[in-house]
Amino acid sequence: MKKLISIRGAVTAANTRSDIAYKSRKLVDRIYFKNGLTDADVVNAVFSVTSDLTAEYPAHAVRETGRDIALFSCAEPNIDGTLRGCIRVMITAYSNEKPRHIYLGKARTLRPDLTGVYSIALDGPSGAGKSTVAKQVAKRLGLTYLDTGALYRTLGLKCLDCGVGTKNASAVEKCLKSVEVGIEYADGVQRVLLDGSDVSGRIRTPEVSMAASDVSAVPYVREKLLDIQRDAAKKSSVILDGRDIGTVVLPDAEFKFYLTASAQVRAKRRYDELIGKGQDVTLDGVLRDVNERDKNDSTRKIAPLKRAFDAVEINSDELTAEQVADFIVDYVSEDTE
Repeated sequence: MKKLISIRGAVTAANTRSDIAYKSRKLVDRIYFKNGLTDADVVNAVFSVTSDLTAEYPAHAVRETGRDIALFSCAEPNIDGTLRGCIRVMITAYSNEKPRHIYLGKARTLRPDLTGVYSIALDGPSGAGKSTVAKQVAKRLGLTYLDTGALYRTLGLKCLDCGVGTKNASAVEKCLKSVEVGIEYADGVQRVLLDGSDVSGRIRTPEVSMAASDVSAVPYVREKLLDIQRDAAKKSSVILDGRDIGTVVLPDAEFKFYLTASAQVRAKRRYDELIGKGQDVTLDGVLRDVNERDKNDSTRKIAPLKRAFDAVEINSDELTAEQVADFIVDYVSEDTE
């Protein structure tokens, strides 16, 4: 049975009818999306606005979108030193989820505990272009990029070097008991260290890719890497890409995206990449690998590949990596600046 929760939010706006309307609707829409709400879940939404916002009532603006909920707007008293041009909202709703409060634009200064350091979770199937996009987003937004797939590949490589079956959980755990995985950055490029040696090049082969998919289903492996990923997200604003970032690793990430594409498109991209590196592969073979990895990743018992309910889905069949990065950068920037 769902419990009654209260969700807070705020956004800043210019004193024009169009901007107040746009920002009010965006704030409510974002709260709905991040909390998985529908009108049927919501009891009411109460807005308060600073006295310098007079051109429109937020409740009226939201009502015009067709929201079938109880809405109310009131003016806040003038208090010296408070944030001006601010719209606040308290939404009361029934949910089984922990409330996710939303603070946008300059209103983020009201809740630095929630918005001072933020995380971007970028999930999706193999070959969707997550790493390429994540690197571009990190560079443009000044974030730390953590290639989580590289971490799993590194442990998969270790198992191959050990000569153990990558689907044999007990053998994998025994092989990885004393392994050391590290990350370092040189000129903004992440390098992965395996027992002190740089293996950034060795992990980019189809064989290691399949091994990574296998070992990622082993509970011991996931626990071993979970702390590394979460610690990075606590220290600075980061973007992480993988299969379960938004669902398991960083379920409270402020921004979540799910990047996907058809198997055929992903296989062609991967094929071109491998051919460019001089590897002897066929398109049919790469497509078989993509389909097999999709099946493994989506059906494994632990942390299967799936879109988080509050992740924005992006289909990149007809988009370049630059266009996907543009979308994510614009989306995040509009909320954080």
